[in-house]
Amino acid sequence: MSTDQLRLRAPRHRVSRKSITLWTLNALIGWAVLLVPQAVALVFSRSPWQVAVAVATLVVGTAHTLVMPRWRYRVHRWEATPEAVYTLAGWLNQEWRIAPVSRIQTVDTKRGPLQQLLGLSTVTVTTASAAGPVHIEGLAHDDAVRLADELTSTTQATPGDAT
Repeated sequence: MSTDQLRLRAPRHRVSRKSITLWTLNALIGWAVLLVPQAVALVFSRSPWQVAVAVATLVVGTAHTLVMPRWRYRVHRWEATPEAVYTLAGWLNQEWRIAPVSRIQTVDTKRGPLQQLLGLSTVTVTTASAAGPVHIEGLAHDDAVRLADELTSTTQATPGDAT
């Protein structure tokens, strides 16, 4: 199949349900970085504007932490075929990507501390594209290893110069 025949379509596979926990923890950490200094400031001065900012941060942070992870889980999809890697990611801004196998240059896996704790990994597929690499975030670690092996084998067997 040539690159001209690849069509944008919905990928088949969902990421791991544990991704919801990962994204929730990441959101909690991010909002805590904003809320802790505000709480410390409130101990020393309870001006009305500081209280209003802290309450607004708490309300927005809570809404974001409750909504974003589940929304992302509903959106995030991936699929690898002998011709291409298909991804759909994001939540407010959604990105659909197709990476033809003939353009793949490298395949990497990554696991941060929270991902390791939850048994998750991210697969990064680097291509000869100005759009940058394709990231498949939130895969079960075993699925990520299997996907990386499969893509590496498929890429080696596919003619082309990855440019």
